Amino acid sequence: QVQVVESGGGLVQPGGSLRLSCAASGSIFSIAAMGWYRQAPGKERELVATIPSGGGTKYADSVKGRFTISRDNAKNSVYLQMNSLKPEDTAVYYCNALIISKREWQLKEYWGQGTQVTVSN
Repeated sequence: QVQVVESGGGLVQPGGSLRLSCAASGSIFSIAAMGWYRQAPGKERELVATIPSGGGTKYADSVKGRFTISRDNAKNSVYLQMNSLKPEDTAVYYCNALIISKREWQLKEYWGQGTQVTVSN
């Protein structure tokens, strides 16, 4: 079975920084891509950033220049460094991974349980 677990959320003042971490574990054959999404109260879940296994990154326009996504393939992990945080970044952040498990042998999407990020004075 495959699990995806996030950590690193919390409360931070505007202009501050946070670093989110996400690790996939279990019977993993390969990971095609990993990324971060977020959902604010009353809004739909939206893409924040993604990074495929082959490299390259994609960011939402609202976070470009402030957030950086990185990946450690050896640890099946992805990170999101968030700088210059704004109140509108407040949301539950979810880790997403496209994984082929050794059990099912097909590409499947996995989600973490989410971690709260609150940007406020």
